[in-house]
Amino acid sequence: MADDATFWPWLSSPTIGAWPDRGATVVVVPLAGMADWGLGHPLDAEETVLTHVIRDACRLIGPDRKPLVLPPLRFAFGADPSCAFPVDPPTAHALIAEVAASVAAAGFRKVAIVNASPWNEELCGAAARDLRVSRGLHMFLVHLSAIDLDFHPVRSRSRRGLQTLLTALYGAEPEPAGPAAPQPPQRPWEDESVVPLPGPAVPLAEAQAEGAAILAAAASRLAKLLSDIHDRAPLGATLTPS
Repeated sequence: MADDATFWPWLSSPTIGAWPDRGATVVVVPLAGMADWGLGHPLDAEETVLTHVIRDACRLIGPDRKPLVLPPLRFAFGADPSCAFPVDPPTAHALIAEVAASVAAAGFRKVAIVNASPWNEELCGAAARDLRVSRGLHMFLVHLSAIDLDFHPVRSRSRRGLQTLLTALYGAEPEPAGPAAPQPPQRPWEDESVVPLPGPAVPLAEAQAEGAAILAAAASRLAKLLSDIHDRAPLGATLTPS
């Protein structure tokens, strides 16, 4: 799921080679893990939400501020037994660094990691700081949890909204919850259990309208953030007093 005008893989090498204003252009690096978040939807829920929000945000951004968007990084750190295909922190960090190095080699200096995984927020912060030092890149972070799309099983206040949005995006109601899995003796977030969803899932017909509104609100916020990042002076730039 991507916006054709801003998705890097859809653009030719000559187009990228002649890209104007590389110093201001924001290159978006999406990051999503795979996990069963207890929402009754598939393991790729993070990527499904993330790619739709980025696509719609790119369509809202004016032509003079359009970003470039890379394919999502799918192999992320997983801190919980519910995670699928997790990698350890050094591997996840190295993957982000390798992608950012390729972006830098192409002449771009602004990189925004847009992250859907609550387990990778601290890791993304560490990677961004390291890349700023080692590569001189102007690094930015946007977590979906900061725009009311938080997958975290305890702190989240948007789990119902996420389930409704996913119902709309998949076009299918969530599967009913099965027997509760045994909890490990200690969870990464101390000993709390997953916060249950209040009441039954929103039916598909209602979720289509509610999900569209949730997606539009998140895309609008992300579009504003990416536009602001575009307008930020690059590292080392000398500002002229107004």
